[in-house]
Amino acid sequence: MAGGMDLGSGKGKKKPLDTTINLVPFIDLMAVTISFLIMTAVWTQIGRLQVAQSGGPPDPNKEQEEQKTVPLILLITDKELRLTAGGSAFDPMPMIRDSKGKLDLNKLTGKIKELKTQLPDQSQITLQTEDAVRYEDLVRIIDECIGAGLPNVSVQAAMG
Repeated sequence: MAGGMDLGSGKGKKKPLDTTINLVPFIDLMAVTISFLIMTAVWTQIGRLQVAQSGGPPDPNKEQEEQKTVPLILLITDKELRLTAGGSAFDPMPMIRDSKGKLDLNKLTGKIKELKTQLPDQSQITLQTEDAVRYEDLVRIIDECIGAGLPNVSVQAAMG
């Protein structure tokens, strides 16, 4: 339409309003944005921790499952870990850090695996944490519990 228009050279002649817009940069931007959103959506699923808040009304279906297991409680303080299984307490495990400042959880993993051999149906553990416990340590302990075969991890504040 604009290609065949005579613009003229005098005053009062209108300029054409039709122009071509280059859409290639816009399409490139959308392709990069969509790729980035797809990749980060996967990371949010990987980085999520599945923990439950303990407490609330009892579930009648869970009561049947709990007959094969014992209450497993891990008290986490800033100085030690105390594991209790069905009322019997294990020796406290001190919070030992390596040269990089990471928490050494080998003893905890060994105790949990030992319990899993005695109670193969056990899948739940409750972590009771004090306020002084670092978040990084809590996340590592949750990961160790899940890796040792206890996928149902619940977290609550320590009493006292």
